[in-house]
Amino acid sequence: MRFAFFGDVVGRSGRDALSLHLPGLKRRLGLEFVVINAENAAAGFGITESTAKELFEAGADCLTLGNHAWDQKEALTYIEREPRLIRPLNYPRLARPPGRGAQLFQTGAGNSVLVINLLGRVHMDALDDPFAAVDRELDAAPLGAVVDAVIVDMHAEITSEKMAMGHFCDGRASLVVGTHTHVPTADAQVLPGGTAYQTDAGACADYDSVIGNQKEEPLRRFTTRISGGRYKPAEGPATVCGVFVETDPNTGLALRVAPIRVGGRLSQTVPEVESVRA
Repeated sequence: MRFAFFGDVVGRSGRDALSLHLPGLKRRLGLEFVVINAENAAAGFGITESTAKELFEAGADCLTLGNHAWDQKEALTYIEREPRLIRPLNYPRLARPPGRGAQLFQTGAGNSVLVINLLGRVHMDALDDPFAAVDRELDAAPLGAVVDAVIVDMHAEITSEKMAMGHFCDGRASLVVGTHTHVPTADAQVLPGGTAYQTDAGACADYDSVIGNQKEEPLRRFTTRISGGRYKPAEGPATVCGVFVETDPNTGLALRVAPIRVGGRLSQTVPEVESVRA
């Protein structure tokens, strides 16, 4: 099975770039399933029904969120109506958050894909333990026995917490990929137990920016410690950043993982794959 995960979409520029490039990537790579982290899709903060629909129309099968999940208040009700949109799994149960943090999907080819969204706890919102939360989900739907693929989006601030999650899930997930820091890392690998891993997928954003935002306000705050207004998404051509994975049809474990980068300012990287099998 071939699928891809694309990192945090930042504003209009990121959405437009995915609309432009994703259909061609799906054909070229033979993608059966696509996940996009969309927590910054609406003007850089949260998601709305209209921005989500743009990404679904571009070719997304599932959208994940993160610490900006509820920045747009309509997301609180939209997520209840849209099962393809999932929020972090490890919200405290007493919070009774809307929506779901894990969802099982069926692809057009008949494969089952479990997508899990997690939020880290170091320098992030104080949620429940993401390791305990993912452990329950992986035990309930074993890879290769109940589901054909498992994709884990670890939305976290620090590298070590993301890497720890990769090793924690190794052998039980097809892919563990980090989001949130918006810069693609150079460590795509298949871990010893067969799980594909990359510390951060990067962002679908204009990289003539500060993590997808126009440069002036971040620079002002760093140099003067005085806010001059809200952050605004950079509006130049975006680079689409993501991760390609091919899995073993019997085990669901990764045979191959490779970065994807197209458009915008970063150097182009698209995996070479053989023709899609009939």
